[in-house]
Amino acid sequence: MNLIIPMAGSGKRMRPHTFTVPKPLIPIAGKPMVQHLVEDICAMSVHKIEQIGFVIGPNFGIDAEEHLLDIAKKAGAKGRIFYQEQALGTAHAALCAAPMLIDKVIIAFADTLFRGKVIINEERDGTIWVQKVADPKAFGVVKLDNTNFISDFIEKPAEFISDLAIIGIYYVKNGGYLKNEMQNLVDSDLKEKGEYQLTNALENMKRKGTKFTVAEVSEWLDCGNKDATINTNRRMLETKPQNKIPQSARLNNSIVIQPSYIGEHVKIDNSVVGPFVSIGPGTTVHHSIISDSIIQANCIINYANISGTMMGNNVQYTGSRHNLNLGDFSQIKDDNGN
Repeated sequence: MNLIIPMAGSGKRMRPHTFTVPKPLIPIAGKPMVQHLVEDICAMSVHKIEQIGFVIGPNFGIDAEEHLLDIAKKAGAKGRIFYQEQALGTAHAALCAAPMLIDKVIIAFADTLFRGKVIINEERDGTIWVQKVADPKAFGVVKLDNTNFISDFIEKPAEFISDLAIIGIYYVKNGGYLKNEMQNLVDSDLKEKGEYQLTNALENMKRKGTKFTVAEVSEWLDCGNKDATINTNRRMLETKPQNKIPQSARLNNSIVIQPSYIGEHVKIDNSVVGPFVSIGPGTTVHHSIISDSIIQANCIINYANISGTMMGNNVQYTGSRHNLNLGDFSQIKDDNGN
């Protein structure tokens, strides 16, 4: 079994954080979001994931590439890097990892985090992960026939057809067949809304006799913007095993309210941290109250009272504003800061 993770997007809605860090490597509950995805998929696959292919943009950089290969190694798989030079759609992104489209394959888009026990039935022709949504107009959806196989794939329907939204994870038993169908879209320049859509390749396979079923998840976690990412951090902290505070962390006259994540070599002095806070390694917190926030590595926070906040790496902040969104290397002293 191979796993392909397209992740070449620029993450514009997550700026300023994605100016310096690719979106899938932004930490959620102490791990990059793509690492959560890899671990969850490996856990639900009956057979071992042998190779993980990361489809990235050409400017991600060597540090990001090495980080991704390390994530694959920790999952017990061989990591491979592929490049998508232009954003030409989901089918084009998956096709960039064409050498991995053989035999059984899972395609999972990198910011797709989910909750729910799903076991892949590898004898099926294919399985599409879905969740029921109140307003399906913004999503690709599937419609089922009376035997619970997919009868239609519809991209962002203007009128109600189905409330089963595709969350961005696909299993296909015959990866070579899928590769050929995606290549046919590109060779024939068959675009929908200006892009080569993976769902169109799947629809072509279905019309030729491939039977797709669905796997419904209990919760689909969004990382599309700052507020959604903070909410996902909250949900991941709630549902994952409680994180122990590492021995290298130093707490002085301070309280950590669980669930929270505290990284290595964090220093917390005269402060209350939590609940639902993730603090990256090397960060120092003085005389502050922090809740429901993501603070990344090597930050310095003084005399702050913050919630609903996301800070990048190496941020220095003194002040009392509640809701902040600061990218890497920001330095702010609030007017009320001490």
